[in-house]
Amino acid sequence: MRVVPGAQFDKLQLPKISVPEGGTPDNTPPTGAIMSPATPAAGITPYADPRSLQNSPLANQNELLLEAQLTADGPALSQGLVWRVFSPEPDGEDKLPLIATATGGTASFSLPEGSYLVHVSFGRAGATKRITVRNASRHEKLILDAGGLKLSAKLPDGKEISDKFLRFSIYENDDEGNERSLIVPNIKPDTVVRLNSGTYHVVSNYGNANAVIRAEIVVSAGKLTEATVEHNAAEVTLKLLRDVGGEALADTSWNIVNTNGDIVYESVSAYASLVLASGDYIAVAKNKDRLYQREFTVESGKNEDVDVFAKAENEVDSDQVD
Repeated sequence: MRVVPGAQFDKLQLPKISVPEGGTPDNTPPTGAIMSPATPAAGITPYADPRSLQNSPLANQNELLLEAQLTADGPALSQGLVWRVFSPEPDGEDKLPLIATATGGTASFSLPEGSYLVHVSFGRAGATKRITVRNASRHEKLILDAGGLKLSAKLPDGKEISDKFLRFSIYENDDEGNERSLIVPNIKPDTVVRLNSGTYHVVSNYGNANAVIRAEIVVSAGKLTEATVEHNAAEVTLKLLRDVGGEALADTSWNIVNTNGDIVYESVSAYASLVLASGDYIAVAKNKDRLYQREFTVESGKNEDVDVFAKAENEVDSDQVD
């Protein structure tokens, strides 16, 4: 395209339409002719005016402004939200089609008239609302009825427990005694978990053996609930030695048995490091087809080494272990 300066516009010559003597203009305009939108040539579809409402991509769109609150009288949340807008009609796979998403705080969507299912999540808390959009802007609030839960654990004497040994899991609380559904697994201490208000079953694992505490904890809407559980347990390291002060024997398999005869821990290693709940145990070590055992007691908060000596007085037959 050649740009013509405004000062020369009056000199710009437009193509002329040739009219035969005694005739009328040809219906087909010559190359470069300017056509009036109001009088299109025969066989030519009138052009689409982008300024008309029916041809604007946003002409039939309406603003839906959404905000979420923890409680009905609380402030609107400004961050941490995930919004999803679904069509209420299932598709061929019997799933609700996802129409739009947004993250952050208050969200705005441009939607045509119709009915929608709006879901907002805040951590593990969530709320869903059916909203009908008409030919006007709309402002909706969703109440999450949610709070936070922060978990920690300690020993009876108040000593802290190393975070590397401590994990929590949150389950639904089932009053009918059915199998509980796991909501959040493997939570580190002092982590804030966002949940809908209600009662939850919390499991605290100190180590990976039998030091387990269970509790029912209530989460209140709009509040942070901090709960601390108490473990009666200690960290234990078991070694199979030939002599006092000697090296631990490699390729040793371990079974730790409680007073009921239940195996609470198994491993194959020179050292068996674990956490055990307070109580009495029997350590059974197998090395080169020989079995050795030792009885020992775990006291809460008293971490210690337990040495098993590979000597005749500690040797047992496999029938005795069984």
